[in-house]
Amino acid sequence: MKLPTVALVGRPNVGKSTLFNKIVGKQISIIEDTPGVTRDRIYQEASYNNKRFYLIDTGGIDTTKMDFNEEIKMQAEIAIQEADIVVFIVDGKEGITPNDKSIASILRKSDKKVIVAINKMDVKEAKDNIYDFYELGFDTYLPISGIHSQGLIELLDSITQDFSEKEKEEDNRVKFSIIGRPNVGKSSLTNALLQEERVVVSDIAGTTRDSIDSVLKYNNEEYVVIDTAGMRKKGKVFESIEKYSLFRSLKAIDRSDICLVVINAEEGIMEHDKHIAGYAIERGKGLIIVVNKWDKVDDTTIQDFEKLIRAEFQFAPYAPVVFLSALTKKRIHTLMPEIVKVKENIKKEIKTSTLNEVIQDAYQLNLPPSYKGKRLKIYFTSQTGIKPPKFTFRVNNKGLVHFSYERYLENKIRENFDFEGTPIILQFKNRSDDEE
Repeated sequence: MKLPTVALVGRPNVGKSTLFNKIVGKQISIIEDTPGVTRDRIYQEASYNNKRFYLIDTGGIDTTKMDFNEEIKMQAEIAIQEADIVVFIVDGKEGITPNDKSIASILRKSDKKVIVAINKMDVKEAKDNIYDFYELGFDTYLPISGIHSQGLIELLDSITQDFSEKEKEEDNRVKFSIIGRPNVGKSSLTNALLQEERVVVSDIAGTTRDSIDSVLKYNNEEYVVIDTAGMRKKGKVFESIEKYSLFRSLKAIDRSDICLVVINAEEGIMEHDKHIAGYAIERGKGLIIVVNKWDKVDDTTIQDFEKLIRAEFQFAPYAPVVFLSALTKKRIHTLMPEIVKVKENIKKEIKTSTLNEVIQDAYQLNLPPSYKGKRLKIYFTSQTGIKPPKFTFRVNNKGLVHFSYERYLENKIRENFDFEGTPIILQFKNRSDDEE
């Protein structure tokens, strides 16, 4: 199920980022008293009363001439286009301004549901200005104080009143997204897998401007293939439609189980290829590196190119590498077996008794270093999650876990159990916390 999207818009310094951080429950947007601090769209998944949605923070729209203002305005307009609901934040303390009226005009043309949040209602002057905002011409007005969380429950009730509490039908099909820089052959790969011309393919970088879902049947099982727009570096994202496409690509990764990072064999490995893979890992997704356009390479062997990949992608040594040509379909048959293998590994569960045997053997084989006369002790280990697999260690003092020893334990888990293609998470908890 695709999550609904909520955009926070308004002129500079009305409290959008403060409200954003309150709703998502952590400080993500930078907050300062300087107008225009948030220049880019920031998005995060949020939840209220078991209703999940995406929340977008935007830069303040200012109709006066200011550096970056056209860029900020464009970003906000993209966020409005993407949103199902727009929360229009105004400053109750300052009262209605020409900027507010300009933004209201943009919102009325968008034909989106708009909730006007009158912020800073903890200040006395705001109570005198509250009714002036009704001339903006919307249906819903809510007084709030983002900094003090006043009116936040009423606002979230209004935002989520039509959202589903849970999916009507659970979609258990494995979803894999095809991600990468523009023009590396993502759409060609989608078409090669589907064996039909489902996606527009062109030599012009950036042809795919949205995320496209298709259903693929393999070995009598259905998979959802998500073709995404090319992900450019932030500094190279100029057109408004390009920024919109990047946002959709990031959301596609979020709803995937596995990500296929496509590399152009002709161009070699670029730094941005690693950034894209890093985002997928950060989101806990299965990972396969696909080297496309392999038919164009004559002077390098698969073994040599794979060594180069392993050197460049040292942060993901577990990711399988597939070499193919989407255009000629050469070696295309090698991809789906890897997807099937990673599908099994991201949801693999290890018996607790077997896991503890492995960890205790590893512990005795290589005791952790002592620190100020104290040494880490591991009492019990259990698997506490899948997609990606997560392991929780009960220890005497989690502060004694050195990053090198954590890496050692991860390597031992991988040596004993096949977790190719998936990140795994190690969590350490003090046993004393369980006893409290």
